[in-house]
Amino acid sequence: MPVAMITGGSKGLGRATAAALARRGWDLVLDARSAGALTETARELSGRYGTRVAAVAGDVTDPAHREALVAAAGELGGLDLLVSNASALGAEPLVRLEALPLEGLRQALETNVVAALGLVQEALPLLRASAAGAVVAVSSDAATEPYPTWGGYGASKAALDQLVAVLGEEEPGLRVWAVDPGDMATDLYTAAVPEDTGARPDAESVAPAFVRLLELRPPGGRYTAAALLGADGGEER
Repeated sequence: MPVAMITGGSKGLGRATAAALARRGWDLVLDARSAGALTETARELSGRYGTRVAAVAGDVTDPAHREALVAAAGELGGLDLLVSNASALGAEPLVRLEALPLEGLRQALETNVVAALGLVQEALPLLRASAAGAVVAVSSDAATEPYPTWGGYGASKAALDQLVAVLGEEEPGLRVWAVDPGDMATDLYTAAVPEDTGARPDAESVAPAFVRLLELRPPGGRYTAAALLGADGGEER
């Protein structure tokens, strides 16, 4: 069975993507900081789909935790897909740049960029050994659009997009994609903008875009979930 590693896999988009892959026979390595929620997600997916799920609780900014994640993938037989989904906002709720705590910006960069690269570095030997190794980084429209209060988070996602682009050039044997999932009703968005109670798509409606990406296996680059779920599977540059 193919093996996928998904960070931030206990809820929201990470959990929805894990479920979509489990339905298709993938084994999983899931990460989250909350051990309770992670264990429950692993138990549910394993029981419902019969897939093997390694639940490794911890913080992706911890090098020892990243090592443990890759070791868990090795125990399942290898690694075919790495989904960097874990994210930090930098401030909750979001604030204008003039009020953004610099430590919050550092946290966003450390989680969204540094840890994502650190995990790729740790996982590269397994990904290179796969016949279909792939990396997916969950981006944001805030990486390309100047939304007020989203500056720190958006800057971290823009940096992540650039890392993905360069990694794709440096690792031609892998497929390396950034995906902007678009607006979703998630805990992350609620923490970012708690006063915005408007209706948004749930993560389960967005997860099929990641399955579609794996089916199409287009060239490396930046894609939107909306385009992937459309007829053309188009790329956004």
